[in-house]
Amino acid sequence: MSNFLQIIFPYQFEGAWVFDDEDKDLDKEPFVFGADTIIDQMVVDIQGAENGFKLLFSHAPFPGFQVHGEWVREEMEGNWYRVSDFDIEGWLCPALLKYFDSPPKDIYAKAEPKRG
Repeated sequence: MSNFLQIIFPYQFEGAWVFDDEDKDLDKEPFVFGADTIIDQMVVDIQGAENGFKLLFSHAPFPGFQVHGEWVREEMEGNWYRVSDFDIEGWLCPALLKYFDSPPKDIYAKAEPKRG
């Protein structure tokens, strides 16, 4: 079973949102196919987000969550989620399963400035 609340630190690399997670053997894992656009919307008020920010996410609501993604469909070993607040669908690659036992029906997330 995975942790209730997950945290990663995305940043921009060569114009793309990516993140590293040494514990999960991920290096410059990209957000693509709409997931990048969702991040653009989430960090609009975070100064310097391109240099890194904190992204909290969970399969269940948590205090202060910013977006709610609803599972839409599986495609190419990844999963599409719809964020109604932004009227956007985003694809999350198979790395999602390094954080969840199976693709969650819902994903809740919040972007915060990186501290330190």
